[in-house]
Amino acid sequence: MVHCDFHTGNILFTVLRKKTYISDMGLCREVGNMNKAKIYGVMPYVAPEVLRGNPYTQASDIYSFGMIMYITATGRQPFADQAHDKVLALNICNKARPKIHEPEAPKCYIDLMKKCWDSNPDERPCATEIYDQISSWNQYINNDSFKQAEEYRKANLPFFIVGQATNHPRAIYTSQILNSFTDDLKCDDSNDNINSECLDCAI
Repeated sequence: MVHCDFHTGNILFTVLRKKTYISDMGLCREVGNMNKAKIYGVMPYVAPEVLRGNPYTQASDIYSFGMIMYITATGRQPFADQAHDKVLALNICNKARPKIHEPEAPKCYIDLMKKCWDSNPDERPCATEIYDQISSWNQYINNDSFKQAEEYRKANLPFFIVGQATNHPRAIYTSQILNSFTDDLKCDDSNDNINSECLDCAI
């Protein structure tokens, strides 16, 4: 199955049972039963191949998971300081990604996150690989890198909370139809980078 609209707004937590649930399954489809015509979601969480007009796949959901890892580590929404428009869609297709460095998160965390948002869907880990990787961290949870990341998070928590109010006025974190921002990107589906001709038509 493919969720097709995976972002932080669709994750629910239960405090008492300490469980996490994925919600808003209305767009969820079986693999191979995707609607290529409509691109729907929160732009920073949508994989570049989807922005270019390819159908959602399980690898597209993995890309979205990488962005969820980013906000979990930093407290910041990806691309919160930019308008979510044709320019951002173009930049995402040209490998723009949010910036993150140690000590915001341990190196192993950052490495996995960056694998999840690799431009090539075939290079992204599958869900089982992610589960195994995260499970392996339990034995290292008390090492220096994890401790430093947690101390950094606690020290900067007030900044994170205040920082949410500084989002760009056209940074939209509710799901919407994105075709008006992405139609021009379909002219260069075969290359990693959008060429100059496509850049001109997109701008």
